[in-house]
Amino acid sequence: MSDGIGNGVGKGGNGDGNPCLACGACCMSFRVSFYWAEAEARGLPAALTEQVTPFLACMAGTNTEPPRCAALQGVAGGPTSCRVYEQRPAPCREVQPGDDKCERARSRHGLAPLWVSTTF
Repeated sequence: MSDGIGNGVGKGGNGDGNPCLACGACCMSFRVSFYWAEAEARGLPAALTEQVTPFLACMAGTNTEPPRCAALQGVAGGPTSCRVYEQRPAPCREVQPGDDKCERARSRHGLAPLWVSTTF
């Protein structure tokens, strides 16, 4: 659980073997844009969002180069957590461990792929 902007949980909860808890690369690779009203609907603290256009907002820190979400705690490849995991917007919920966005983010930060294909 999260208490808003203070203490959050790691992605996936309490260290349940979720590979995101030892990564965080997606949070440091992409602009996290979403419809502006989603922030209020999910209870995201205003300090962690930025207005991009009249209709789009993004997670603070992700509209810069290099991007780094202000809600991320930790470093790429190390223990990580999201201060607003329960309130995170749809783009964050869409990235799944090992999917294309995950693997591109991991590569960008010099991390090995999560799963290596074993097909011959």
